[in-house]
Formats: sequence, structure tokens, C-alpha cells
Amino acid sequence: MLLILTLVTIAAVVVVLVAYLGLILLSLRATRTHVAGIADDLEAVGVHTRPLAEKLTTINGGLGALLDVLRSADRHLGRAARVFKLS
Repeated sequence: MLLILTLVTIAAVVVVLVAYLGLILLSLRATRTHVAGIADDLEAVGVHTRPLAEKLTTINGGLGALLDVLRSADRHLGRAARVFKLS
């Protein structure tokens, strides 16, 4: 009787372990699919953002020129404020 109960218990444990391992396998396969999709999307982002470097360089140059103009205007406004005794 004890032998039969032991075998039944072992069989139940094996069935449960197989079921859990099967669920883990399904989860890993789904994860692999999602990770592959993320990798593809990241490659697309890399392709789409590649031209940004040259555009940002152009924008930075334009902003540098604008900064010089704004500094000059600030100096002129500072002089005008001193003449009109506003500061």
C-alpha cells in the first residue's frame, strides 16, 4: 500500500513539474517574440535618427549666431537703460 501511495505521489509531482515547465516554455517563447520585436523597433529608431546629427549641428550653429545678436541687443538695451536712468 505504501509503495502505491509513493508512486502516485511521485507521478503527481512529475505531472505538476511537467505542467510548470510547459508554462515556463510558453512564457519564454512569448518573451523571445517580444524581445525580437523590440530589437527590430530599436533598429528602426536608429535608422530614423541617423540624420539628426547633421541637423542638430546646423541648428546649433544658427543658435550660436542668434546668441551673438541677442547679446549685442542686450548691451544696447543696457546702455539705453543707463541713459534713461532705468537701472
